[in-house]
Parts: sequence; C-alpha cells; structure tokens
Amino acid sequence: MRPAQSPNPVRGGPAVTRRKSHPRYKERRIGQHVLKPESQMMGYGYDPMLSEGAVKCPIFQTSTFVFESAEAGKKFFELAYGLREPGPGETPGLIYSRLNNPDTEILEDRLTLWDEAEAAAVFDSGMAAIATSLFTFVRPGDVLVHSDPLYGGTEFFLDHVLSDFGVTPIRFPAGVPLAGIDPELRTRIGGRRVGVVFIETPANPTNALVDIADVARFARSLASGDHRPVVMVDNTFLGPLWQHPLKHGADLVLYSATKFIGGHSDVIAGAAVGRHDVVERVRRLRGFLGTLASPWTGWLLLRSLETLKMRMTAQMKNARYVADFLADHPKVAAMHYLGHIEKDHPMYATYRRQCLGAGSLVSFEIQGGEPAAFQFLNSLKLIHLAVSLGGTESLAEHPATMTHADLPADERERMGITPGMVRLSVGVEHYQDIIADLEQALEAVDSAGTEEKAAPRRAAPPETTPARAV
Repeated sequence: MRPAQSPNPVRGGPAVTRRKSHPRYKERRIGQHVLKPESQMMGYGYDPMLSEGAVKCPIFQTSTFVFESAEAGKKFFELAYGLREPGPGETPGLIYSRLNNPDTEILEDRLTLWDEAEAAAVFDSGMAAIATSLFTFVRPGDVLVHSDPLYGGTEFFLDHVLSDFGVTPIRFPAGVPLAGIDPELRTRIGGRRVGVVFIETPANPTNALVDIADVARFARSLASGDHRPVVMVDNTFLGPLWQHPLKHGADLVLYSATKFIGGHSDVIAGAAVGRHDVVERVRRLRGFLGTLASPWTGWLLLRSLETLKMRMTAQMKNARYVADFLADHPKVAAMHYLGHIEKDHPMYATYRRQCLGAGSLVSFEIQGGEPAAFQFLNSLKLIHLAVSLGGTESLAEHPATMTHADLPADERERMGITPGMVRLSVGVEHYQDIIADLEQALEAVDSAGTEEKAAPRRAAPPETTPARAV
C-alpha cells in the first residue's frame, strides 16, 4: 500500500523516497499461528498510517500520480512497458489509473489469499478478465480447447470473436471423463498448436464437473518445445471458497467478480489469479487494452471481501434446503445440484476430490417445457427474475432464452440446457421464505399437458468431512 500523499521534491533536487508500508500489514501469521483468509480481508496490504490513519482504505479517485523525480518516472515506465526486469525488491510505481491504482493493488493482494495464488489481476468485468487472458496466450492459427457448456458470453466470444482472429475452438463435454474422449480430441486438434485449454467447472448452467487435474495432464501432454498450453479455469460458480483450481494443476483461475466476490449485485468486475509469470503477462496486456477495474470498483470489492465467507456459507446452506425441496416436487423433472450427486455417478469422485462444498447454484427442469418454466418465473414474488448469480438476493432465470440464447436449439439440447430448465442462484434470505416462494410459483404452473411423475428418489448426499461442513 502506497501513501495517499508524498512530499514533492524540489525541482532539480534529489528524489524524495516514498514512505513504505509497514511489513506487518502483509504478515500472514501471529507467531506460529497461520491467519485464515477471512481474517486477512480486514487489513492485509493496507497501512492506515499512510492514509491519515483511516481504518478503511480510501478511494483513490485520481487518473494520474505525481512522480517524485524524472528518474523515478523513467523507472516506472520501464517496468510498466516490460523494457526491463525489476531489480531485487523493486515494484512498479504508481503511474496512471489505467495501469495501476492503490485500491486495485490492495484488492489484488487480498484476492491471492483465497486461492493461495502468487499474483492476481482485476478487471472491469468478468468478460474483460476472460478476453484479456485469452488474447494474452492465443495467436492466429492456434487451437483453443474448451469444455462445454460455458457461460453464454464466453461461448459467443470463442465462436464469434476469437474465431475471426484465426483461433479455432474445439469443445469437449463437461461431465464426461477425459480419458474416454482423449483420442477424438487429439484427432480434431490434428497436431496444431494449442494455445489455451479453457474449462468452466461447474459448468453454467448444468453444474456438470470437469476434472481439473485430468485437464492439466492433458495440456502437459500437448507441450511442444518450450510451449505448453495454458490451463484456465472459470471458477465463478464455486467462487474462491469451494474450489481451488491452482491446487489441481490450473495455471490461471478466472472469476466474474460481479458474482460471489462482489456479492451485492452492485458492481461489475472480473479477476484472474495464478502463477506470477502468467498473471504478469495478462496484467501487461490489460494496461494496453484498458481493462483494469476502476478505483471505485476496487473499493467496493474490498468491502465485499470482508463478508465473503459469511455470505457464501449462508448461501450454500440455504441451497441445500432448497434443493431438497425441489427434488421431491412432482413438477420438477430433473435436478442439477452438486450436493445431490450420487455415489455411483461418474462425477462423484471428481466432486469429492476437487470441491470443498456444493455451492449455491441449483438448476432444475420443470415439467411442461418453456411455457411451464415461464409460468413459474412469472409467478415468483420474493425471488427476482434476473440473470447473474452470487448476490445476497435469490435470482432465477431461463438459460435457454436468456444467458444461452445465442446457442442453436440442438446445441442447447446436446448440452442439457432444456426448454424447461430454470437456473436458481440462492441468496441469504431465510430458507423457509425461499421455499415458500418456490412452492407457490410451482403451484401456479398448469398441470394440463404435463406428465405426472412419482416423487423422484432423493440422491444420496455426498459424505462430508469437517472441512466441508456448512
């Protein structure tokens, strides 16, 4: 954390050294006790004495920063443009808020703690994080291998934007063991250079899982010379708490920080965390594309990180109650919820090995297709009919006509995005109130024309360990 103000040097005189943040503001231990991330969200990386003693980090609402000397400005730009490597202990100075800003720097420091990452970069949207990261590591003629389905905006970007730059997307289905489709994938790649392997797990909106460790091994097997495909994981659905892709071999973890990290449906932002060398390349391109988050966005996310664990834990607890209710409802034809994966399901082993919790996204299919789904959505009273997820309020949407509307109908059907599917992001309201709203909305769905079914057999919940307990 740099000071809000620094004495100006006399023009032509010696440079004045900026005050440095006290080392204790980046300490991660008290003696031998290792601090938990939720505790470090209160002050990590910020020294109040550099900002008039303010307990909370101010908003540094400025476009540009004063250099202490011409020599200092020269050094800052050398690092910003990658003209030289930083010296021992040297860090880039503040230049311009398109390149860096105290609010976003402190935010990046704190984001690394959840995923145990070496570095982080924040952006003005989740799609900005994805686009900047992909543009960093793919080039014309490359293949980009990705899981399917993805968030609709990502699907569109791969199919209609990157393809115009000569990048060929090749997809494989989420929820299917990679070993079974490995030969087919290699045939389709045909020896071409693979720039990135991009996965979203759990998949949006089906909650299908991809084994990150398997994907990392697959990417390593595609290495040629000094090039290896970069493994990127969109971890938005489970957020920084319930899945840590870097521990399973990912190089870069991507977030729509609008969702659980922001958590209040009042800010648009994105983030990328990972190895220092990978993030540094992304950060450099970010400066030239102008996709860095604003100081105000950085400040809002710093606020939100302080309650991240409380919010996500409450949401996950509520989601389990909601999923149990929906699984027993006669008008619900199918459920897609991680907490209901049965032990004999192919994804169960991946869930147990890779996930620390089931999250708070529940997708379910209503008998009667789109008309029934629309009746249900139009009847909600407490739950908002809106896209997005991860906020304190519960949100419901219709993927086939909203978030994934760009996909052809046969593609959606192949991915399991049916006309009757509803995606529900469970919030922090009282679970009984959420269930009451779901119940009355389902009652409003006409039974005529829909097939009656027996109450579905409840999937056996995954065994839990104390670390997974809500």
